[in-house]
Order: sequence, then structure tokens, then C-alpha cells
Amino acid sequence: MRTATYFFIFLNLSLAVFEEPAVYPLPFLVTSLVEVLCLLVFFGRLTHFAKVTFRNIFWKDTKNICIMVAILLSLTDLAIYGVLRIYNVRSIRWSRIVRPIFLINFAESRQIRRAFRSIRNTLPEITYVFLLFMFSLLMFSLMALKLFGERNLQTAEGLPYFKNYLEIVFDLYVLVTTANSPDVMMPAFDFSSWYALFFIAFVIVNTYIFMSLFLAVVYNNYKKHLKVMFGGLNCD
Repeated sequence: MRTATYFFIFLNLSLAVFEEPAVYPLPFLVTSLVEVLCLLVFFGRLTHFAKVTFRNIFWKDTKNICIMVAILLSLTDLAIYGVLRIYNVRSIRWSRIVRPIFLINFAESRQIRRAFRSIRNTLPEITYVFLLFMFSLLMFSLMALKLFGERNLQTAEGLPYFKNYLEIVFDLYVLVTTANSPDVMMPAFDFSSWYALFFIAFVIVNTYIFMSLFLAVVYNNYKKHLKVMFGGLNCD
């Protein structure tokens, strides 16, 4: 039963690869039949669990309620999408976002729920580091606007360089990953090589310091919550 449940959960999650818009598109009839089959298996597994569980315990368990609601939402969305498709009305399968509920809330997924609970408990404690990082990003973006925005610089494509504040925030956010380095700084560097110091300082502060700090906070808090969850056992 556990193997079958995991197989159909994997199959249900994999439908996103084949549904429109898809990497490998399949006919709607094929994907809808597979999804209905998966939902029937989930409903059968839930019914089986209800047969071996006391009724008051079963209905008090929020995991079971979440699974039933997810099945109903998926079937409703599938029916609406199918009817709209018949009348050539373009729509979106909004129920895709509820599919991970099946992975988390089945009784067999106890370890996944523990990991998910640790992540959830860790998020509030890393908020302060994230806000500090965002403050640094916004301040560097404001400095970039003041440094480069009034010099009428252009990118290699002939577009205005660092004229829009929101675009600067996005470009510098990408620079944190170094994905657009050194292209993002070349117009300023061509104007004056001294402007490279701004981007070097940005990378040192945000990529090397803040990202390392962010990773350390996430790791330490996640490990702490795992230790609490497993009764103080060593989780290293």
C-alpha cells in the first residue's frame, strides 16, 4: 500500500510536465484520465484508512480533511477546465498548487511532514536576516541609481543603463547569484574603471557575507528544530 501510494503521488506530481503548458505535451484526455485514476487511488487509500480508524479520530485529523478537500478541488478544477476546453475558452489549471498536499498529508509521509514542519518553524527565525539582506539590496540599488542614472549610459543592446529603480533592484538581485556578472557592470566599467569598486563591494557584502550568513542561520535553526522534534537526539 505504501509503495502504491508513493507511486501514484509521483505520477500525479509528474503530470505538470505533460499538461499544457508542458515540456512534453500529451493530449488532455490522457492527462485527465491519469489524474482521475490518481485521485481514485487517493480516495480509496483514504477510505481504507477510515475503515481501520475510529470515526471521531479520523474526522479530527486535519491531514485527512486536507486530502479530501484537495481531491474535491482537483476534480472540480478538472471538470471546469474540460468544459471550458470544449467551448475553446482558454483557462488555467489552478488546482496544480494543491497536488503537494497529497505528498505531505498521507499517513505514510511522516518523515516528509517532519521535514516540512522543521522548515516552517525555521522560516520566522530567518526573516530578520532576509530583511537585512533586502535592505542592503535596496540601498545598493539606490546608490547605483544615483551613480549611474544621470550619466546617460547604455547597455550593449542600446537600452538605458540603470535608469529605472525597480530594474536596478532586479539586476543587482541577479548579481547576487553572479549569473549576470560581469555583463551588468560593463557599461559603468567602460565609462570609468573606478566604478568596478561599487560592484566588487556589492558582491562582497551580499554574495559572500549575507549569503553565507543566511545559509548558516538556516542550517543552525533547521538542525535545532530537528533535535527538538526527535527528542534531543544528535542530528549531525
